[in-house]
Amino acid sequence: MSTHASTQPVYRAHPAPLLPGARGLGGHLSRMASDPLALLSEARDHAPITRLRFGPIHALAVSDPAAIERVLVTETARYPKTTRSYRTLRLLLGDGLVTANGDDWLKRRRMAQPAFLKARIAVLADRMVAAADDLGDAWAESATRGEIVDVHADLNHLALRIAGETLFSADLTGEAAAIGEALAVGMEEVDRLINSGLPAAAWWPRPRNLTFWRAVRTLKRVTDEIIAARRAEGGDHPDLLGMLMGAADPEGGGGLTDRQLRDEVLTMLLAGHETTANGLTWTLHLLSQHPQVVARLAAEHAAVLGGRRATAADYRALRYTEQVVKESLRLCPPVWIIERQAAQADTLGDVHVPKGTLLLLSPWAVHRDPRLWPDPTRFDPDRFGADRPAPGRFAYFPFSRGQRQCIGDRFAMMELVLVLATLLPRVRLSPVDPGPPAMSPRITLRPTHGLRLALSPAPAQ
Repeated sequence: MSTHASTQPVYRAHPAPLLPGARGLGGHLSRMASDPLALLSEARDHAPITRLRFGPIHALAVSDPAAIERVLVTETARYPKTTRSYRTLRLLLGDGLVTANGDDWLKRRRMAQPAFLKARIAVLADRMVAAADDLGDAWAESATRGEIVDVHADLNHLALRIAGETLFSADLTGEAAAIGEALAVGMEEVDRLINSGLPAAAWWPRPRNLTFWRAVRTLKRVTDEIIAARRAEGGDHPDLLGMLMGAADPEGGGGLTDRQLRDEVLTMLLAGHETTANGLTWTLHLLSQHPQVVARLAAEHAAVLGGRRATAADYRALRYTEQVVKESLRLCPPVWIIERQAAQADTLGDVHVPKGTLLLLSPWAVHRDPRLWPDPTRFDPDRFGADRPAPGRFAYFPFSRGQRQCIGDRFAMMELVLVLATLLPRVRLSPVDPGPPAMSPRITLRPTHGLRLALSPAPAQ
């Protein structure tokens, strides 16, 4: 970690400009609750670092790449994950890699990292493709009848199946309804609690809180039963749980306890299922609007795969498919906001950051910044072509950056690419409803009412 920045003279900095439109005691709170994407985009256009007020809480919306680098990489210890959002998410996920801080987080990261090495991930690719192949069969049958499907619902089931098989070597289809409902309830209630004006709102004996805690118990029960069965069974398993159970701290201290395993499994179950399902959904939405991109994908899939099932070895050859995924993650990043809190006073550029300030870094807003991206709202996978200059590391960060970058970013990219290469040769998808689907920016960016698309058979290659 850099230490030189700690000598920056705070007295020479000035406060960030306040975004106009703060209303009454709540300031920008009502707008953040009703349309955070618009608010953060407006803050980006107002200034690279703009002050927002949420009641008595002052926040900085940060869209300047150099400032983002300082928060996420250069001075990461100054900006821990101690915000209300992460404290509330901990009620659902425990102290996994997403929510933990300090030495505990660093120890777990060191232990989990080997499970996500390229060679380990490649072993799991066949499970991703087999699950996607089953959905492709179902969609191909629906396509012969010209049916309309909610692809978001189908992709949620697919992502949950892949998460279960790659995490546990277990088909969660039998418990998919219970797990899916518990995750949905848990995330909805976490979002409500984050935005509640009441302190310690989760502990009030209210009906919705009781529903939330039932969902938490369901998730813990399922994961505890799987871990207990694995302990009793013994032996090695080529899945993420097996790799985590066999992990040891390279600096001593043994492996993960059952509770720590549960926290990591719940974190990976949510991150691996929710974000992937939403990323696939937004990609199919964009492709349904751009048949010329679909035609290029079809040509690549025919050339690389020739009608056979995709494998991990094909991942790097599916370059245009990867460009499509990257462009979709630019326009519709499932992780639309990253929060940090200043543990001590600092400066970002020439802006003073008081201790305790909430910092909001929005991939959504930065990825659509016209100062960083030409024609930023246009869907153009060629932005990520080999002949184009690479975007700045802090102009594009769908998986965050630095020490806290998503540990499963390679896993997610492989899954997104291989699933698309499996589904798209089977069907063509066309929009049904006028206009873009409504977006629901909660813990992740998801379509508010699902995504209905019409299926038709893919042209023969």
